Amino acid sequence: MITGRKPGRIAHIAGNDRPERVLILASFVNRVGNGLFNAASALYFTLVVGLPPAQVGVALTVAGLLGLLAGIPGGHLADRRGPRTIMVLALAVQAVAMSALVLVESWGALTVIATVDQLAAAVGGAAWGALVVRVGTDRPALFRAKLRTYVNLGVVLGTVGAGVAVAADTRTAYTVLILGNATSFALCALLLFLLPHYRALARPPEQRRWIALRDRPFVAFTALYGAMGLQYPAVSLLLPIWISEHTDAPRWTVAAVFALNAGVCVLLQTRIGSRIETPRDGGRAFRTAGLLFLLSCPMMALTAHTPVWAAVALVVTAIFVHSLGEIWESSAGFALGFGLAPDHAQGQYQGLLGLGFSAGQALAPAILTTVVLGLGTTGWLILGAFFAIVGAVGPSLERWGTRTRSQLLPM
Repeated sequence: MITGRKPGRIAHIAGNDRPERVLILASFVNRVGNGLFNAASALYFTLVVGLPPAQVGVALTVAGLLGLLAGIPGGHLADRRGPRTIMVLALAVQAVAMSALVLVESWGALTVIATVDQLAAAVGGAAWGALVVRVGTDRPALFRAKLRTYVNLGVVLGTVGAGVAVAADTRTAYTVLILGNATSFALCALLLFLLPHYRALARPPEQRRWIALRDRPFVAFTALYGAMGLQYPAVSLLLPIWISEHTDAPRWTVAAVFALNAGVCVLLQTRIGSRIETPRDGGRAFRTAGLLFLLSCPMMALTAHTPVWAAVALVVTAIFVHSLGEIWESSAGFALGFGLAPDHAQGQYQGLLGLGFSAGQALAPAILTTVVLGLGTTGWLILGAFFAIVGAVGPSLERWGTRTRSQLLPM
């Protein structure tokens, strides 16, 4: 009897059926590779290849901006040709591009290869969104929460592996990281062949091709989602600089921040996210996320005005609250991003959503380092208020989007 219960428990943790477990495993493998590469890529190109940091930054910025152009067309292609097919092709291109990075010796080569990688990443991201919808049909909120839990865990494990390579600080170690990421793309593509071939869903004959761009509520949500996405670099970029330059907290606090943030998201994502199922839930969750950020940002600001022990305690408390906000925000993104999009155009809609998020991430460093760091404590307070205002729009935006579905999608 005991052995008969174990598979059920494992299935409950990892997924409710085979397609769910396959997509969770494929995404986990892919994100382990991302963690390996992202944590050490800049060091490889600057310390090993010998490119100036400014050139590396420009190359990656150009690649990122050009990659934004592929999300919506790639998503539309996934809607018409099937999300699994397009995602496998995108992963294959990324595997080849990533492998080619070990041959880079110049700025031009880095720019070209990184651009190809980012174009494929944008296409794959949109197809992945459409695939998530087709796989997670039983309890989609629970499945997406589990999926994000394992994705976060994969990034953490990959980052730990990257730390080992950075400590070794040899060309061979960095090369292993890059090829490890390339292998993760190839393995992810192979795993996706275990999924059913989800055929394209027919669109209403009266409907124009680029429906997502005409969907004003969803375009508005895309902009707000990109704006709320500033909360990610607030932790990964802004807070470490703040701790190092404006507080008396020890430097190890920076590492503790990342560990706590990852731990909270891994442990609580499924518990919280599984309850946010409908677009209405998503609108409320978006508002809750803004309020949690409104609470966490002032606490981060106060660390500059307290003694060491209090600064450490405030940072730990602030990052815990902020991590809860991140879970509510990501869960809201799932509920609204998928819930407001028609099934036959999920790829196109996820491509648009990815475009908004990526644009926000591209603008974030300039905004956070100039406005927030420039204004100090006041900057943190403004940032918290900004998140709260953006989040407060969530419920009304959901009502607008839900109300216009019948107008946008004629039967």
